[in-house]
Amino acid sequence: MIANRLQPSGATTTAIGTVPVASSRPAEEGSNRRTRQGRRPRWSWTPDFVIGIRVMLAFVVVGLYSLSFPFAAAALVLTMVVIAMDALDGILARRLGVTSDFGAVIDIMADRIVEHVFWIYFAVVGGVPLWVPIVIVTRSFVVDTVRSLALARGRTAFGDKSMMRSPVSRFFVASRFMRGVYGFTKVAAFVLLGTVIVIEKAADGAVFVTPTDVLRFVEVSASGMTVVAVALNLIRGLPVVWDSRTYLCAEGPGSDQ
Repeated sequence: MIANRLQPSGATTTAIGTVPVASSRPAEEGSNRRTRQGRRPRWSWTPDFVIGIRVMLAFVVVGLYSLSFPFAAAALVLTMVVIAMDALDGILARRLGVTSDFGAVIDIMADRIVEHVFWIYFAVVGGVPLWVPIVIVTRSFVVDTVRSLALARGRTAFGDKSMMRSPVSRFFVASRFMRGVYGFTKVAAFVLLGTVIVIEKAADGAVFVTPTDVLRFVEVSASGMTVVAVALNLIRGLPVVWDSRTYLCAEGPGSDQ
């Protein structure tokens, strides 16, 4: 009786002494956070947190663009911050060891929200034609629908389990080069379109007046980058639709041949 009371928690007494016994209840500390093996880190800057901030900032940015010059200038800076945060959540996920298929899906969803918010806003204020967000949003719905079918069969958009089947498809859709090129053109388009708004706000507030030739050059550059971004968006989406025919025609949930 006394020995049992004095022995440490999680131990039992036998003929040869006290033997530790593993507790059937998980440690509270380990159950409340992740480590590199998949537990949630103690600090708040997790990939999911960064994704949430990035999405909220996108809405804040378009609201600031609608205000006077100082706010529009701040919005232009925040536009670059929002785009840069797209890479930050991936870096954090790999460094903390919390990458997962679910996290990849959430990341793509956030990319769609941010991208659509910007394209739709610029269309509303007349920066881009209406057909631009229509094409972008339609492509997103089609590609994400077929990707969801592939995910149900264990295939992801990127990575080792990618649904892309041919080297050409992997190059256009999943290669760092093509993702980087598309990301650059999209950022350039957003920044140039935002610059046009800032220049116009500055003129309206009598802060400064930009020469007409300079404004025209920025507008033409923004239009050119917009066309290139839309073209790359479609080019990168077509292989996804083509490779998805296997999942669209599969008769069973396990069919991917």
